[in-house]
Amino acid sequence: MKYLLIVFICIVFSACNTASTEPEIEFANNPVIAHRGAWKTNGLPKNSVAALKEAIRLKCTGSEFDVRMTADSVLIVTHDADFAGLNIETSTYETLAKHKLPNGETLPTLKDFIIAGMTDNISTGLVCEIKPSKTEGRNILMAEKAVALVKELKAESYISYYISFSYELIKHIKQIDPNSKVLYLDGSKTPDVLKTDNITGLDYFVYKLKEKPEWISEAKTLGLKLNAWTANKQEDIDWLITHNFDYITTDEPELAFKRLEEAANH
Repeated sequence: MKYLLIVFICIVFSACNTASTEPEIEFANNPVIAHRGAWKTNGLPKNSVAALKEAIRLKCTGSEFDVRMTADSVLIVTHDADFAGLNIETSTYETLAKHKLPNGETLPTLKDFIIAGMTDNISTGLVCEIKPSKTEGRNILMAEKAVALVKELKAESYISYYISFSYELIKHIKQIDPNSKVLYLDGSKTPDVLKTDNITGLDYFVYKLKEKPEWISEAKTLGLKLNAWTANKQEDIDWLITHNFDYITTDEPELAFKRLEEAANH
């Protein structure tokens, strides 16, 4: 009897310990994705941890950010091909990190950014945009390093989508991680092509979808996810709400929430 009691206590302790270390997140039930974080209202740097934390505070369903790779193969979070006047692909992370973001933050590595996104966050998914490189083989390397890092951090449940303008890149992510969700940004592929290639959905510029509204109904019929960027004007946000888009990527998350609330009350 004493032996069974000890076994039972060990099992309970093990279960509690496992539960405490497993990340828990349930994406917020709204379509709002903060573009490069929720930066605009408070004047925060785009792609900063502070902007990410503000998107989490607002309970956006997602916070989008941009990833590039340095000369020494460090994945970093920044939008442009250069930082502080330095070309990212030909500069080391140590050299780049000497230059702070406008709010004093250190240029975030993808690892540090994901860890920040996993901390005190139960509602906001991380939308990881990997910026394409013109250097042969580099897109595949970035894809593999990003997926490996997410697995290393046990952050799979926090990554809502990988997105890119490189079709090669998102197809490779889907190949190496079949459970991943990927969206294509370029706007050049029809919904049926995306479906055939096992792409989760499309994430196209608003005006491209206004030019091809038939793609919206086609995507819905095929079960593809619909996202559009960057919807900052009230008329564009309202148009996406009217067409029941799954996601609205915007620099104006507060406005998007306001329009959603008003639409729900009508």
